[in-house]
Amino acid sequence: MPPDGALPPSAAKHLGMAQFGIYVHIPFCRVRCGYCDFNTYTHAELGGGASQASYPATLAQEVALARRVLAASAPGAPLVRTIFFGGGTPTLLPAGEIGGIIRSVEDAFGLLPGAEVTIEANPETVDQRSLAELRAEGVTRVSFGMQSDVPHVLAALDRQHRPGRPQQCARWAREAGFEHVSLDLIYGTPGESDDDWRRSLDAALAAEPDHISAYALIVEEGTRLAARVRRGEIAPPDDDVLADRYLIADDMLSAAGLHWYEISNWARSAQARCLHNMLYWTSGDWWGFGPGAHSHIGGTRWWNVRHPSAYAARLAAGESPAAAREILSPDEQAMEQVMLGLRLADGLPLAALSGPAKAAAERSLARGHLDDSRWQAGQLALTRGGRLLADAIIRDLT
Repeated sequence: MPPDGALPPSAAKHLGMAQFGIYVHIPFCRVRCGYCDFNTYTHAELGGGASQASYPATLAQEVALARRVLAASAPGAPLVRTIFFGGGTPTLLPAGEIGGIIRSVEDAFGLLPGAEVTIEANPETVDQRSLAELRAEGVTRVSFGMQSDVPHVLAALDRQHRPGRPQQCARWAREAGFEHVSLDLIYGTPGESDDDWRRSLDAALAAEPDHISAYALIVEEGTRLAARVRRGEIAPPDDDVLADRYLIADDMLSAAGLHWYEISNWARSAQARCLHNMLYWTSGDWWGFGPGAHSHIGGTRWWNVRHPSAYAARLAAGESPAAAREILSPDEQAMEQVMLGLRLADGLPLAALSGPAKAAAERSLARGHLDDSRWQAGQLALTRGGRLLADAIIRDLT
């Protein structure tokens, strides 16, 4: 990656041809959850040059760098369609600092009318007042990390909030005027039963969100959860159990009027879909700010150094914080289109497949894993059974 962060000609040429989003990584957490392998840090893990207090000013340096890079690449940088604050725990920052970051992005690039601004929130880090402040600062969408409504499941995941707190937060968010409210759930935690999972889904639906994400628990290497599995203290999630839990979720969420639009995401309407994540899944462009954040513009992908102190040091020296980048070939870009697009309910055009890939798709169609009516219309789309085998189907096609 060049020290000034300059884009290659292929990416510069593409700039403005796709929707453009901003991801802002907030790497701080009070406690590290045992299953989490995200790039997050507690206070005990931070080195010199990195602190929660100085972080907004450090981010502003990367925003300024991005403005210079994009201005040098194209006459008019694209307006921002989405901003997404992820983590870590973004709501550890005061609402005023979140608002300051939003304004710095707006000043640097401009926001499209009706731009979506999402923040992830741990339920124990917000209250009625802070949610109202976030809404006043321009956040339009909030996603609460609920994970479960069952005490022993929350304990197994090292979650700090009590059952019922996410639902209260969802009510406060609606009262504050948030346009969209989402809840995140995890299924397959060791010790969780089918009834536990149904209880969590019932509790989430009772909060009346317009969006729910439900993810199978993955045992990631390097986490405390992986160490416990390796020592034989707990059993890893069973694939058949995970499939059953997915079907339970799809049945209950669909019956409640939330419909899948991506394998792990259900929304009450097209307007309730997470536009920022749709940008990822449709190969849009985005710049990721913060340590470890990934970016993509026109087939060029890069990622920042992971530790907050190294990130701050690069920017203080006037250099790009990027660790490395890769330029995808046309074939690699086409493969990613298939990998991501097939996860969507909208599917992707059959014309996106090469000859061998189309033959593999025909085998999936014969097995009932692709929707026949959509196939006849020239589209690839998974059936419900196909969703359970999506990874294997995608491997066959790519």
